[in-house]
Amino acid sequence: MQSLAIEDVLRIPIVRKVADLAEKLNIEVYIVGGFVRDIFLEQESKDLDIVVLGKGIEFAQALSNTLGEGVRTAYFKNFGTAQVKYEDWILEFVGARKESYNRDSRNPVVEDGTLDDDQKRRDFTINAMYISLNKDTLGEVIDPFGGMEHMKQKLIQTPLDPKVTFDDDPLRMLRAIRFAARFGFRLSDEVMQAITDYSGRIKIISAERIIEEINGMITADKPSLAFKLMEMTGLLKIIFPELVRLKGVEVRNGQGHKDNFYHTLQVLDNICPNTDNLWLRWSAIMHDIAKPPTKRFEEGHGWTFHGHEDLGSRWVKKIFRRLRLPLDEKMKYVETLVRLHLRPIALTKETVTDSAVRRLIVDAGDYLDDLLILCRADITSKNEVKVKRFLANLDTVADKVADVIERDNLRNWQPVVNGTHIMERYQIKNPREIGMLKDAARSAILDGEVPNVLDSALLFLDKLAANENIKRKID
Repeated sequence: MQSLAIEDVLRIPIVRKVADLAEKLNIEVYIVGGFVRDIFLEQESKDLDIVVLGKGIEFAQALSNTLGEGVRTAYFKNFGTAQVKYEDWILEFVGARKESYNRDSRNPVVEDGTLDDDQKRRDFTINAMYISLNKDTLGEVIDPFGGMEHMKQKLIQTPLDPKVTFDDDPLRMLRAIRFAARFGFRLSDEVMQAITDYSGRIKIISAERIIEEINGMITADKPSLAFKLMEMTGLLKIIFPELVRLKGVEVRNGQGHKDNFYHTLQVLDNICPNTDNLWLRWSAIMHDIAKPPTKRFEEGHGWTFHGHEDLGSRWVKKIFRRLRLPLDEKMKYVETLVRLHLRPIALTKETVTDSAVRRLIVDAGDYLDDLLILCRADITSKNEVKVKRFLANLDTVADKVADVIERDNLRNWQPVVNGTHIMERYQIKNPREIGMLKDAARSAILDGEVPNVLDSALLFLDKLAANENIKRKID
């Protein structure tokens, strides 16, 4: 299996060209990192990291010249690296080097180094395996730290002392957890302890780099593994304290509530088989984020979290801003799903009226299908009978939604009356009063009390305005 995989790699045309050029220039080159790892994990990759015992940029330039048309090359002289894009391959070239770190920065001082130096600077043993592209050792796998054995053990380990590795570059703590979640591996005891001891060092890393790793964890098949590891090591409390505050169960008068931290992670895992949409997965993470401040105990009823969906929706922007997530339509999408995530479930507990379904369709808009996916994932009871009942009820709601959409043509629906109509018709400028009239018309139309026709809607508003002592302008 291993030999065949390596032989297949050596037959790849772009790999052959790199090997031929290395022989021509009498320069040692090696494939390293994720591509080598993924061969043995039987995962496909089109990204090649090439280590050159010499100047990586000069070698990349020479390769680019031999490839001719259809090649795109970028040089990053400050980092001593180059990128070559050829057909559907991306090749990253770097010279073998050694690194030393200033404690207040993750940016190393880089010097030219030997292959041994390059091996020691690698983050994890599974990423420190090399394939020789040199004539005398072509195809030979160099595995100085036992990465192959660690893959068999499903273990994340560092080439050097993990305390040194994480102290030098704290971002590697998150990378370790991301790889564990991606491959279903476990962290070695030494790695786990080092991350716990040095978790505070993550504060020197930019929010942009941190969120890149977090998003990588969220796109794993079972992202809960990553969040549990971050919580256990103390990283999550620093990066995302609101999520940690969900953890724990309070019992009063013999009544407890579910642990909303683990519930949230279960919802996240539940949703993953049904969507690759990163922002739908973020909605799962955020859906109960405001439960702690809304928690109340009501005698005779138990624990409640009234309004957590509205407060959580308002929290999305501040959390996205702090985490350096986009403050655009993606954020508004998450806000909408968090705000509405209880609505379909609430419809399963009562007679489903056309009016209630109509409101849900209009409020969710284009996000309706994703909202229903989130609602299904949100059913996490250990009682299988209860889960089946709620899922069946959601099926009923979904059928009702489809029926109402077909009959009423409600997708992208908007009420016929808007703020401009109201300002032109009445002697008011207060946005709150304008909004009140607009919302009243919208509700009346959705409830079927008034047809979605301008004259009818304005007549309805005239009566409402009279009751509110709002005067109409003279036509």
